[in-house]
Amino acid sequence: MGVKMWIFYCADNSKCVFSIWNQWCLYYAAVACLLLSPVRTDDVCPSSCICARDSRTVSCRDGEDPEVPGDIPEWTSTLIVKGRNISTLQRGAFMINGTELEMTALWLSHNGIQVIEPYAFLGLPRLHLLDLSHNKLESISARAFHGLPELRSLYLNYSIMPEATAQLSNALSTQSLRNLHILELAGNSLESIPLMRLDIYNLHVLVLINNSIESIGLENVTNLYQQRRIRVYLSSNPFRCNCELEPFYYWLKNSSQCPDAGRLLCSEPEAKRDVPVEKLRGEDVDCTNENLEAVSYVFLGIVLALIGVVFLMVLYLNRGGIKRWLNNIREACRDQMEVYHYRYEQDSDPRLANVAV
Repeated sequence: MGVKMWIFYCADNSKCVFSIWNQWCLYYAAVACLLLSPVRTDDVCPSSCICARDSRTVSCRDGEDPEVPGDIPEWTSTLIVKGRNISTLQRGAFMINGTELEMTALWLSHNGIQVIEPYAFLGLPRLHLLDLSHNKLESISARAFHGLPELRSLYLNYSIMPEATAQLSNALSTQSLRNLHILELAGNSLESIPLMRLDIYNLHVLVLINNSIESIGLENVTNLYQQRRIRVYLSSNPFRCNCELEPFYYWLKNSSQCPDAGRLLCSEPEAKRDVPVEKLRGEDVDCTNENLEAVSYVFLGIVLALIGVVFLMVLYLNRGGIKRWLNNIREACRDQMEVYHYRYEQDSDPRLANVAV
């Protein structure tokens, strides 16, 4: 059988002749290149996740996977991981083969996260929103939030366990959060504002509702006066309405930085329970009057003690005369009793004597 020939005409009108054998070789070479070329992760969706390329959103909900999905598409802008069993966020958990992602929003609520290791969010330099609410954070590294220079919103509602309360302040003090606008820390049993300094942030909203804050100290109040743009939400905290509340009380009166000021209630003392903090009088939190009253009671006690000492000294110095005086009173009482006894015997009924005989 003769070999079939394919004839093509080139641009210069010269004949270009290829055999059928050469054509099949080119075809197999092309197929081999396609099969052996690496698969682009841009078009691969992680298992048990839903990917929406149009909105650049990847949603991974529910499941027992103990780790963050490791094959996140590079085009992902919003990643939602919810209802998983992720106990630890490891270093660089969101990096793909050392490649940074262009992700801007990361939702990690309700995953049972207990530990955040150093540089856990490394590789997310464009992240604007991070939600870690409703987890069980027991350990937060001081470098947990390093590498997030563009972060604007951080949500940690109902997530901080008592063991991690002290660590939270160090984790939030990083310079990586200098552009933070919104910080939500509701429902974490915090007893104070967990921010060492307010002037290193660009905070506009600070949510501290439903915690265990009894008072806000003078230093924090001074910082709040200086950061006029910030709005602080403080309802559902057990404020102790005594002298220590004075700086915070006058801040509420003179500032509009607390939008829910009307819902702040006293929990102590008992006489002021459920009284709005704004409705207190100046003398209720006046440290000067309280100190003067305390000094008055101390002075009265000292005076009474001195009077008692003087009285005891007088008794001691006159112990001889007092003894004689007591003896005289005793003798007088004895003489008087003898007189009564004698009169009783003289005035007794003579018929009683006859009966006795």
